[in-house]
Amino acid sequence: MAASDTIFALSSGRPPSAIAVVRISGPRAGDALKALAGKLPSPRQAGLARLRDPATGDVIDEALVLWFPGPASETGEDTAELQLHGGRAVIAATLAALSRVEGLRLAEAGEFTRRAFENGKLDLTAVEGLADLIMAETEAQRRLAWRQLKGLLGNRAEAWRQKLIQALALTEAAIDFSDEGDVPADVLWPALDIARELKGEIAAVLADQGRGERLRDGVIVAIAGPPNAGKSTLLNRIARREAAIVSPYAGTTRDVIEVHLDLGGLPVTLLDTAGIRTTDDPVEIEGVRRAIDRAGGADLVLWIEDPTRPLAEPTEKPAAPAVWRIHNKIDLLPAGCEPPFRVSAKNERSIGPNNSLGNMVNERLTARNEQLFSNTEAEFSISAVTGQGFEALLAALTRFAGEFLAGAESALLTRERHRRALQETEQALDRALKAKSEELVAEELRLAAQALGRLTGRVDVEDILDAIFRDFCIGK
Repeated sequence: MAASDTIFALSSGRPPSAIAVVRISGPRAGDALKALAGKLPSPRQAGLARLRDPATGDVIDEALVLWFPGPASETGEDTAELQLHGGRAVIAATLAALSRVEGLRLAEAGEFTRRAFENGKLDLTAVEGLADLIMAETEAQRRLAWRQLKGLLGNRAEAWRQKLIQALALTEAAIDFSDEGDVPADVLWPALDIARELKGEIAAVLADQGRGERLRDGVIVAIAGPPNAGKSTLLNRIARREAAIVSPYAGTTRDVIEVHLDLGGLPVTLLDTAGIRTTDDPVEIEGVRRAIDRAGGADLVLWIEDPTRPLAEPTEKPAAPAVWRIHNKIDLLPAGCEPPFRVSAKNERSIGPNNSLGNMVNERLTARNEQLFSNTEAEFSISAVTGQGFEALLAALTRFAGEFLAGAESALLTRERHRRALQETEQALDRALKAKSEELVAEELRLAAQALGRLTGRVDVEDILDAIFRDFCIGK
């Protein structure tokens, strides 16, 4: 890619649609607009124009055209926009006509936004906020992304950087002009006071327990348990669609199925995992390994049990921060039999709550679960098939998500990159406060300012730009 190129792309959604937006940015954007529309409209005013193919003179469409001379444009360059009818043939003919204009080429993914960044229209935190806004699936994610796009972190980081520059200027004055009469002898102390204040502010931001990152990623809820306990049925009921295959045969789910949900405006990712059991099937063994691994990294595990099935010996259980026990299929229990009573292999469906064998089974379950479910926070009895007890479980899940993500919308940090940059800044400030000489103080303050510069993209970020912009779609 060359910055001198003029780029174009479809910036609206996949056709067909009512309206399609084609954007052009670069030094030849005005020439391209005149080639298709015949003239340039007044800057920042929509004009109706008949678009023609410059090669043949054939009319392509009648569209609204807009002209934004640089640098007062989104990308900082001369920019044009065509608002066409959104038919596939119209769009294809327009793009083909633009491709025949000398000096124009199709944009790469994220190239419009990258030019806005390189021309100083957006800092890197705002670029990331824009990416998050495009990908936001819930209202909470949208609000956080919008605040980031509008400078939630970038403005604060720039204010910190300006204070560091002030502290650095005082420190260098103490070094370079210590013999001058108009430079106070204690000029270093105000610089250290600034460093101390900034260190405290940054430490407070870093102590947010990753709330912003959690909101971006959402609450991870894994549905785990033995085979045929009803995990996939529960997933489908929560998702309100057939997201997973339901089968009476054990081992149907071999890999982890992910479903993204909006619960009360909050993002939740459900994981349907393979049934955890001992098996000789190599494919199922891998599925069980993945189930334990993914569920172990979840924020909450819904451990599903089927009280109508024979008692099984305990198997490995994911070590998640929180576990809820879900007694499923309660619609199939004998009258008067409540979970967690189980039926044995010999007396299936014959044990009631007052049966001595049932009591023995329950005692065994209680003893083994002291270890297996030591971090259980709640228990629910449901039927994933009939919906009995389901609303209480769903309401509890919504409350859990709300408590888990409480305060996340006000978080400054939304990515691990932000956290690393601020950690480097804080560490440099800490070293500056402990430094034994003015020269060392100045060096650490420079390192702190550079770390903040990397946060906003002012310095030394070439190695991360490609990773950020590759997540954008073409035309943005």
